[in-house]
Amino acid sequence: MNSLDLPKPPHETRVVVAMSGGVDSSVVAGLLKREGYDVVGVTLQLYDHGAATHRKGACCAGRDIHDARAVAETLGIPHYVLDYEDRFRESVIDRFAESYLSGETPIPCVECNRSVKFRDLLGLARELGAEALATGHYVASRARPEGGRALYRALDPARDQSYFLYATTPEQLAYLRFPLGERPKDETRALARELGLAVADKADSQDICFVPQGGYADVIAKLRPEATRPGEIVDLDGRRLGDHEGIIHYTVGQRRGLKLSAGEPLYVVRLEPETARVVVGPRAALATRRIRLTDLNWLGDGAPEDIAERPVAVRVRSTREPRPARLSWNVAESCAEVELLVPEDGVSPGQACVIYADDGPRAQVLGGGTIRRIGALQAGAAEAA
Repeated sequence: MNSLDLPKPPHETRVVVAMSGGVDSSVVAGLLKREGYDVVGVTLQLYDHGAATHRKGACCAGRDIHDARAVAETLGIPHYVLDYEDRFRESVIDRFAESYLSGETPIPCVECNRSVKFRDLLGLARELGAEALATGHYVASRARPEGGRALYRALDPARDQSYFLYATTPEQLAYLRFPLGERPKDETRALARELGLAVADKADSQDICFVPQGGYADVIAKLRPEATRPGEIVDLDGRRLGDHEGIIHYTVGQRRGLKLSAGEPLYVVRLEPETARVVVGPRAALATRRIRLTDLNWLGDGAPEDIAERPVAVRVRSTREPRPARLSWNVAESCAEVELLVPEDGVSPGQACVIYADDGPRAQVLGGGTIRRIGALQAGAAEAA
């Protein structure tokens, strides 16, 4: 087996590398080329790059496409740029806007990986005769003794991207490779310099790629003008405390920007899109112990329907560490349920709940799903949501 766990020598193994124009994917292409693989670089243009051509931290547009092309030229590998704007708009941007209109807080990076990069791009790689699709994500995959591959947290905990890749299917994992999963970020930049890549000191991509300067509400308002429907800000008992200019400006757990005069700090407890109401309350009202999930992607052993009070660790935000929990299957609702052993604050519908085998730094990813609005998410008065 070669370094990618494939049964051919590198020079007989074609690998497509998804090149975003950043340092990580560029180093992956450089490393595989240096090892003798038949490397083909592919860059997807995902959105109208006019607003992001020169924006620091953007990806998949403008300057990044130029950088990817330049890296490919330096390495001497073929490189293709594909226009996926229509697919990206339909699968990611439109769903992003709809989710906010529904009172959720979506994660477009998860949907992009699920419906564009690891579906459409993977299919393209097969058409090009490649035996693997390699990316610059910081996540690890290892061969299972019984066949297939399993997903694990990356070596570098500060760079671990497993939260955003939980929706990768077993079939996709068998074809995907993540060469940076066992490397720290500083080593990646050192390799970029060693390989003579101009992007060695380029800033990492940040925030949502298609949202200039983090102004997601402006993007949603352009796509869905009805998203700016005004409404009331009310307390847990329904008493009006103020007004707002659209629920898209709020997310569960938010404290700043409420512009309310109250005797105690208030937080957004839930959003009610039907009535355009923002419900606020004390921090205690944010405590969440039970979560129901939709669109479960299961990477563990057996069938999710057979899970019964399994001890796991879960992550309900990308910025939080996995916390101990119990996983079970709700037969009546046909969905997974998570019971947090210690309640979490600010659990928001639309976010991902990623499930790990344990809370260790190299834990296996067992899958995950989308936190759903239906069900008793918050404790106390919010259970009626």
